[in-house]
Amino acid sequence: MIITLKKNAPKHDVDKLIDKFEGMNLHVTMIQGDNYNVFGLVGDTSVVDEKSVMANPIVYNVQRVAQPYKLANRMFHPEDTIVDVNGIQIGGKKIAMIAGPCSVEGEEQICRIAKEVKAVGADMLRGGAYKPRTSPYAFQGMGTAGIMAMVKARQETGLPIVSELMSAEHLDEFVENVDIIQIGARNMQNFDLLKAVGKTKKPILLKRGMSATIQEWIMAAEYIMSEGNPNVIFCERGIRTFETYTRNTLDLSVVPIIKERTHLPIIIDPSHAAGDYKLIESLSLAAIAAGADGLIIEVHDDPENAWSDGAQSLKPKRYAELVEKGKAIAKVIGREL
Repeated sequence: MIITLKKNAPKHDVDKLIDKFEGMNLHVTMIQGDNYNVFGLVGDTSVVDEKSVMANPIVYNVQRVAQPYKLANRMFHPEDTIVDVNGIQIGGKKIAMIAGPCSVEGEEQICRIAKEVKAVGADMLRGGAYKPRTSPYAFQGMGTAGIMAMVKARQETGLPIVSELMSAEHLDEFVENVDIIQIGARNMQNFDLLKAVGKTKKPILLKRGMSATIQEWIMAAEYIMSEGNPNVIFCERGIRTFETYTRNTLDLSVVPIIKERTHLPIIIDPSHAAGDYKLIESLSLAAIAAGADGLIIEVHDDPENAWSDGAQSLKPKRYAELVEKGKAIAKVIGREL
């Protein structure tokens, strides 16, 4: 971090500021110029609040040399992190395929769909038991009964299960029963929840907030990692823009950016980005070509009567066609599907 002081800053105030930084275990190097004095801070500058420093009347400018996230930063961890989920790797050569309905509608339904998606190439099963809905009158999920229905589907198919955690109140239930805990877009900056899942060792699927910057998203991952859990998987699910033709706008530029800035894997959710099943295949193939480490896609065998998000759900046959095309794209870039 580089701090530029205003011209003719009183020595007493400068010394006081230096003492403050040295008290944070930072090494301070002063460079004196004709018009400005500049000093650099070396060490863990994540403890420094830039706005508080700028509030000091003798400070002219504050500039970070490195990003504020340390644990997620590729600079300090050059090797790719591969998250292991019951023997299935996310972040390796193989592109992970996660599929299933938006909502669990019962044991028979989720077991049936689990078998269908596994037969055509899915590695994991997704399903919502606790549903965050815009309307308080919409279906909110089956809760514990939905989680146990997914557990039954895992027993019958061997597919690891992915489900969204809405509250730390249910964390023990998820730690015991779910293989990947999803933190949804609406909870990306629920810092208490991030800290809670950070105290577990469970893989965490961290969705990007609807209006979150990439740095805010990475800092949310840093919250989880700072509590001791390194098993974080980013998930881009589209951001809110002025465009209304799609449900959200899928930002595929985040794939190379996340891979450049961090060592963590990233998967794409084209279903929530598009909101329209007809667009899912194109977005999925583009995500594979961009270098995504996986896809999480909503699949339902009766989308017309789905309890939620039927319009963006693929039928198993169409999902199978997507997987076959995806294999060809993956091969071109030296990966497997």
